[in-house]
This record gives sequence, structure tokens and C-alpha cells, in this order.
Amino acid sequence: MEMAAQRLLFAQMLSMVCMVQSIIPPEKKSFSYASYTTVFKMEDYNATMEFYWAPFLVESNVDPPTMRYGTVVPVVKLESISKHGDNWKNVDYLIFNTYIWWRYPTMKALNGATDSVDIDQNVAYERALKSWAKWVEENVDSSRTSVFFSSMSPTHMKSSDWNNTNRIKCWNETSPFPNISRIDVGTNWQLFTTAVNVIQSMKIPLHFLNITRLSEYRKDAHTSIYAAPGGKLLTQEQKSDPARYADCLHWCLPGLPDTWNELLFALIMYRT
Repeated sequence: MEMAAQRLLFAQMLSMVCMVQSIIPPEKKSFSYASYTTVFKMEDYNATMEFYWAPFLVESNVDPPTMRYGTVVPVVKLESISKHGDNWKNVDYLIFNTYIWWRYPTMKALNGATDSVDIDQNVAYERALKSWAKWVEENVDSSRTSVFFSSMSPTHMKSSDWNNTNRIKCWNETSPFPNISRIDVGTNWQLFTTAVNVIQSMKIPLHFLNITRLSEYRKDAHTSIYAAPGGKLLTQEQKSDPARYADCLHWCLPGLPDTWNELLFALIMYRT
């Protein structure tokens, strides 16, 4: 099983590892890390779970490990994907996702060898997904590999979105939204629709895992001030400044990513 995407899907991969690792003896399981991949091996089952870092699915200047912390403006190669795609071949399950890094209304795209041009976010997203879809159609044997695309994971950056002006972002939230029909936390539903349309136009079977709406309810499920950016926990001084440091993008484990995986497992079992 391989997951190709951004950091959020890494949490889903770790959730999946937690779900299965308890039945595997310590000497029969291992983690390994490389520049683009994280691999969990289960020796007795001749199986691996892999996470592959490709935040835009297509290639970009922020793919290398030293460029992953949001300090560099991304430049995307909208028609280039083979460098990543070579790592996605000959697996049983592929789970793709891309959304959070598409946060700029205008994206920079490579034009020629060195120059870049500004392109509308929605246009760039569609071109990137069409490049990905073309790669999938040309390189994936659907009789062997099941392909999934996970929809976007929302954020909860403004407590005013849920009419709580006394809070700071998702900090100190302890319960989901109540069962209300309309939630607006700033999710880009145009990108969601673009992904659905591209997937529906593909020539091979692909399963769309819709986690977006159910995740919007979970304003309480983020790492908040208990995040560990760059692998380091926040200091007490940083924790006292949630307006700056509360992480309302990533999710706690155990937590919401476990639900995503339960849905994924159910879909896998249903399809098989």
C-alpha cells in the first residue's frame, strides 16, 4: 500500500500503522525514512505501507526535504510527474491526496527551464490533476492496483466561523460542531469539484474517498498548541501565544485520521 501526497496524509499513514502494528512482534516490524519516503515493513505478512511526499502530486521546487516548511514560494511543474510516478508503480493500493499546499489564489508555474508565470489557482489545480490522471491511466494496471483519491482535509483557522469570538482559532476547542446543516470554515469547494470532475472523466476505476464534510465538524481534533513543528514540542512561552502557534491544520493521533482509515478499509472490503 502506498500513499502519495502531502503531510496530512502522513498522519493517515501513521494512523494506519497504529491500527495494525500491535499484532506484529517487535522484531518483525520496522520503520525506515528517506528523503521522499517513509516505509513501515511487516515481515511476516510480506507487506509494506509507504508514504511518499509529493505535495502537488506533480513536481515542484518544494519537493526536497529542506523546502517543506513554507518559507519558499512554490513553483509547480504542472505537466511533470514521472519523477514521482516512478515510485508509485506495482503496488496493491494507491491513495492520493493534494490540497493544503494549493493555498495561494495565484500559483507560480514553471514556463520553460527557468521562468515562471502566474496562473489562477483553480486552473493550475485542474492542470495538475489532469497530469496525474493521465499518469494513472498510462501506468496503473487496474486489475492489480486499486486507486483511491482522498478529498481535501479542512482547516479551522477562525473561531468566528463557528460564532465563537472569545476563542483563538481552534485553541481550546473540546467538542465538534453540533449537528447543523451548514458549516463554512473556508474550504475551497471549487477545488473539490475540480477533483470530482477529473476523477469522473478517468478511463480506469478510481475510488473517491470523501472525508471533507465530516472533517469540517471536527474543530476540536487539531493538534493546536500540542503540535511539534520540525519535531520539537512548543515551549511554554509559545503555548501561551495560541494566536501565533496553535496548529489548526494538522490532526491529533489517535483521532480523526482513524475515521478516515475506517472508511478506507470499509471501501476496500466492499470493493473486494
